[in-house]
Amino acid sequence: MPRVAASSYLNTAPLVWSFARGPRRGEIELITDTAPARCADMLTRGQAEAALVPVIEYQRLPETALVPGVCVGAREEVHSVVLATRRERLEDVRSVALDTSSRTSAALVEIIFREFLGRAPRLEQSAPNLEEMLGAHDAALVIGDPAMTFPRERLRVYDMAALWRKYTGLGFVFAMWMAHASAGERVRGIDFAGARDEGLSRVEEIAAEYERELGRPRAELVRYLRRDICFELDEEMSAGLELYFRLAHKHGVIKSLRPLKWLGTPAA
Repeated sequence: MPRVAASSYLNTAPLVWSFARGPRRGEIELITDTAPARCADMLTRGQAEAALVPVIEYQRLPETALVPGVCVGAREEVHSVVLATRRERLEDVRSVALDTSSRTSAALVEIIFREFLGRAPRLEQSAPNLEEMLGAHDAALVIGDPAMTFPRERLRVYDMAALWRKYTGLGFVFAMWMAHASAGERVRGIDFAGARDEGLSRVEEIAAEYERELGRPRAELVRYLRRDICFELDEEMSAGLELYFRLAHKHGVIKSLRPLKWLGTPAA
């Protein structure tokens, strides 16, 4: 069976439910309980043939192809990727602690400041401990389930997808399924879009499972999965992805700019 890696965050649950507990159980060897950044490392090391990877890593992993049609993104607000600060304005932020679990969002922070705010704050990787992050820096990037649950008293909290939408008018793609070129044949038979659709049909069940773990009302989690997260890579989301890559290249976040290569096409 192909080995497929994904994080155990709530926003990935609909994409893997069918493989873990649904009708596609047994089709793949699913590896979870790993952060998005570690999924990229597993793909690089050959520990997985496919993985749900922060999209910025596509530009850093030349031997990968994208699975078409499926993503983890947001059209408006995402709620699980946020920048928290005690400063009155983002323009006053001089340093940012970046959650080490993040790569796409860390690059997005740099792009937002450089391209749209005309500033280049000091950026440092940090363990995802908000109190310690804000003790040493003006702002902190927090992603995933922790971003939905921390206390917000006396903080200004900026939704990163909402900031992207404000400045570009486009949705934002945070992660996509990617496959290593050497495993293309083994991965092409996996119906990631079908699995997504089956998972989205079980959102109520998924939310019930995460309700106690996250300490959030079930209705809020259902709304998050059905309204806030976008799992379909359509024309608008693709435009946001390509603009993100162009700006990342412009500001030196990535060294080169690869065209999008899709799994299942002759080149992949």
